[in-house]
Amino acid sequence: MENLTIKATSTTPLAVFETNGNLTLKGRSLILDVTAFYQPFLDWVNILIAPKVVFTIELEYFNSASSKKLLEILRTIDSNNQVREFEVNWNYETDDEDILEKGQIFEEKLRKARFIYKEYAEAIFNH
Repeated sequence: MENLTIKATSTTPLAVFETNGNLTLKGRSLILDVTAFYQPFLDWVNILIAPKVVFTIELEYFNSASSKKLLEILRTIDSNNQVREFEVNWNYETDDEDILEKGQIFEEKLRKARFIYKEYAEAIFNH
């Protein structure tokens, strides 16, 4: 198993999945074919062996199809018996209630994941 990294574009997030359990999704997820983009990550977390996973999610925006895939990835990690501790750093822009709420909804659907909510100042993206 190797680290999995995908660079960000204007419609896809930066994704860094490291075998030590440090995972990051950052940017925007406006993907039409979410299965093609997210399936490698889903396959990867399915075989991940790490006692602790820290998943940092800082998505300024994600569409509903991306939301479903993200929840699927979170559920896969949450139910992975090799992962004893699962921490999600849910970063959201100040005053972005929608993104905060989505994190809270995800947290309710998971068993062992512990969410830490962090606000950050509005991002200025240069695409």
